[in-house]
Amino acid sequence: MTSTPHPDTVSYSYLGPAGTFTEAALKQVPEAVGAHWKSVNNVGEALDDVTNGRSTAAMIAIENSIDGGVSVTQDALTTTPNLRILGEYLVPVNFVLVARPGTALADVTTVNAHPVAYGQTRRWLDAELPQHGYIPASSNVAAAASLLENSIADAAVAPPGITEHYPLEVLAENIANNQNSVTRFVLVSSNTELPEPTGADKTSVIVELPDNAPGRLLEMLEQFATRGVNMSLIESRPIGDELGRYRFVIDLEGHILDERVADALLGLKRFSPNVIFLGSYPRADKLATTVTPRYGNDVFVEARDWLRAITAREPSATREP
Repeated sequence: MTSTPHPDTVSYSYLGPAGTFTEAALKQVPEAVGAHWKSVNNVGEALDDVTNGRSTAAMIAIENSIDGGVSVTQDALTTTPNLRILGEYLVPVNFVLVARPGTALADVTTVNAHPVAYGQTRRWLDAELPQHGYIPASSNVAAAASLLENSIADAAVAPPGITEHYPLEVLAENIANNQNSVTRFVLVSSNTELPEPTGADKTSVIVELPDNAPGRLLEMLEQFATRGVNMSLIESRPIGDELGRYRFVIDLEGHILDERVADALLGLKRFSPNVIFLGSYPRADKLATTVTPRYGNDVFVEARDWLRAITAREPSATREP
């Protein structure tokens, strides 16, 4: 999957090399089957491929159930224009300890691991290898590959399935501190066509407050609360122009074509000096959004029709009871 694609070939960028959790997420995309997959080194390179037309879409990590939002991704989505999220994909995150063939667990004195992976497996490593030394790696796959390039480390923390790509042996499985850890990935494209609502959707936006006056955050949240729109994620990121200035990365339950969500976004746009719409797309867990009857589509349509009738001076709307 590393050959140079023909200009007309559909290509997908992902954080590589082969064997990463990002690749596992891309494998869940039906449209990517049989396409060219382009391994990149970071999120910025993946999004640059999309904006410059080298790739149709890019798979990037955006949230982890333990560590929260991926800040580098959130910031990149803010600063890279004209991007849309097409879908989200969930990948269980666990790890194995691998070593060169012939190495026993008792032989391990030094472990190579990406800093995040090391933190998420530290409890097991301290219990089973209490005297181990640690060498940081640039990625989970790089940690495993290094064992074949040098003998500095005896073992590496790596994703399950790494032995499909490298001739290594698994010394231990399921070594993560939290066995329920999940990373959420999103497929990002420059295609602005909206997927149809499914009833189990998310809408992602990035919003700035107009200023730091008291109550501004509450005003922003009221745009959703007064329309019955639930948030599944809200995180702050510094804008960077001065201390104390933040933007908010928000996931909403629902689709922009849902009346309540559309009305909330209109209110948000009137309130905020900068709203970035990242897309409406099907939820990976397929859980249907629960909507209170008074926030159903028909209620918003009926209210608009009522207002239209008044402004048109229709008798049924203007007469008193």
